[in-house]
Amino acid sequence: MRYALVLLVLVLLGCWLPGPARAAAPVALPGLDGYWKGPLQMPGAQMDVVFRLVSLTGGGFYATLDVPQRKLDRLPVRVQLLGDSIVLEVEDFSTRFAGRVLSGGRQLAGRWQQPGYSAPMTLELVQPMAPVTAPKTRLTPPYREEEVSYVSPTDALRFGGMLTIPAGKGPFAAVVLVADQGGYDREGTVGDYPLLAQLGDYLTRRGIAVLRFDSRGSGQTGGTLADVAQTTADVHAALGYLRTRPEINVQHIGVVGHGVGANVGLLSATQPLPPSFVVGLAAHGQPGSALLVEQQVNLLKSMGAEAAQVAAATKQQQLLVDMVLNLTNAEQARTIVANLLLQASGGTDTISARAGAAEMTTKRFRDYLRFDPLPGLARVRCPVLLLHGAADVNVAPEPNLPLLTKALRANPNLSSRKLPGVNYLFQSDPATWPLVNGQPRPTMSPEALEAIRAWIVQRTTKP
Repeated sequence: MRYALVLLVLVLLGCWLPGPARAAAPVALPGLDGYWKGPLQMPGAQMDVVFRLVSLTGGGFYATLDVPQRKLDRLPVRVQLLGDSIVLEVEDFSTRFAGRVLSGGRQLAGRWQQPGYSAPMTLELVQPMAPVTAPKTRLTPPYREEEVSYVSPTDALRFGGMLTIPAGKGPFAAVVLVADQGGYDREGTVGDYPLLAQLGDYLTRRGIAVLRFDSRGSGQTGGTLADVAQTTADVHAALGYLRTRPEINVQHIGVVGHGVGANVGLLSATQPLPPSFVVGLAAHGQPGSALLVEQQVNLLKSMGAEAAQVAAATKQQQLLVDMVLNLTNAEQARTIVANLLLQASGGTDTISARAGAAEMTTKRFRDYLRFDPLPGLARVRCPVLLLHGAADVNVAPEPNLPLLTKALRANPNLSSRKLPGVNYLFQSDPATWPLVNGQPRPTMSPEALEAIRAWIVQRTTKP
């Protein structure tokens, strides 16, 4: 979902938009690209916060937040501009910085606002972005790339995708890559980080064929955003397509999914004609409603919020979730939720609150809140690998991983791992990222990439 939501709405949409979001509407102002750093005075402590702003060619910004003392990095931020005023809204919890551009574009002066606390803060431009030069010609990869399309048997919708086939003689083991929920294309791009493209390239270079498809409503695929059940059917359509390809070993076709896409992979294994194996990256172990409340608790604690602040914000979050789930009259639900947003957020305008309430009361969002990922997992009999990042605050390993392993305990071919220093997007430490045009390029964790490859090879290679 690509909506300009606000404050607590952004918290609730964290699982739909797990990574940095594009800013809407305003065109980027010259001179704001770069790293903006400033001290945040908290009760009894001070910590530095760093915002990274990168202007997009289509207007707006890609932006993230780092809080080094709390070991938080790459939190998604939405940017709003109006004249010389700027608002930086942290998408994963109810926090924002609102201020004015001063000193010729080298200073942002304003206030930091989070549940139960507000303080003045000034951000300084400490490192402007290097000018972005035209990208070099892409080198031809050492494998075959093929634009493909296939039709879903459930509703005759045509899907577009990319099939990458290793060099050499097949047939090859293959995987279908499934993005998180939210209308991602085949690259699985979050900000400037193409998660699925990086994973697909790594696997194909090492002998595993990969199908990446455009989700409904994105890329070359028509339709509108799908719910979990529909996405599961879409994955079965992709598996069916791979079974028609002579280059693919039909005995070794699996699914690798991220976020809700990981849960979709597990659900696909409970149905007829299941995949040969499933790899789940940050799969959810709780219903959406419980996970969203837990996300707020984890993020506020990691930001150093006091216990009373966490408790108050959690109570407000739970009230919002309950209202969304239990109010059956759509107009009444939108009105009540909009009022709750206005009361909780402090600086939200009525139009934004109404827009947020309208999104939160859609059937798709309510279905997500009700989605329980565990029922039926006892029927999964294919090999399963569950990977979670130890630094993930969106779908934290605890309690999600234990809940999943318990639900899958009847499966003798279950493996699970927590990867140190890896976040929800399975990125490595930014210090290890390669530099492109003088700027670090977000990169998938080498440990995660190799863990996925080695596990697949072990289960698809004859001894």
